[in-house]
Amino acid sequence: MFPRTLGLIVPFLFAFLAQTALADKSTDFSNIGGALFGSSAGLSLTGSTLDAIAGLSGKPVMGNPGTVSFSTGALMRGSLQMGGRFAREGSFAIDGNGTNGVVDVVLFSGAFSGPVRWTLTTLANGTHNYTLTAVVTGTKGSTPVQGVTVQSTINPGKGFCNGSTSIAGGDTTMVSFVPEPSTLAMLSTGLVVIGGGIRRRLIG
Repeated sequence: MFPRTLGLIVPFLFAFLAQTALADKSTDFSNIGGALFGSSAGLSLTGSTLDAIAGLSGKPVMGNPGTVSFSTGALMRGSLQMGGRFAREGSFAIDGNGTNGVVDVVLFSGAFSGPVRWTLTTLANGTHNYTLTAVVTGTKGSTPVQGVTVQSTINPGKGFCNGSTSIAGGDTTMVSFVPEPSTLAMLSTGLVVIGGGIRRRLIG
């Protein structure tokens, strides 16, 4: 189910980023797996494998060039089981591991710069998926960047998230500029529209 979901998300992200005239270059990081833990204190991801990079330094990088990890702020509204929003405090990091032509350095270091949306989708067969979407801001090397991350969990069946699950896959797209507040507002609106489209496609 995740490839279908990600296939719906990524074109919208690239379409939006392509329309931002201030963007000079985008970098896309894909990740799979990892343990996601959550409570009212926040969500945290560890051990997620960075499996593809596009736009970092020429041709795309495949394999296992690094890891992705993050932590959010506390739950602001909703619930872990039914979906809600987490505060923007926390951290988001993408690290290289020195393989596949990627050096052993921090590729991105930053934090969530807006509310973290935690969305529950109930499928036609009664099972559930959760999707995390958020804007992140930080540095890629020494360059200020901003972008969008979308992380989808594995399907936990007909039960709800009980505090721990795994990431089926994720995608984080960065652009090397810091947009104005109006651009951020457009991006936030776009995330809401994308989330609604995913829900309709998965349930339908």
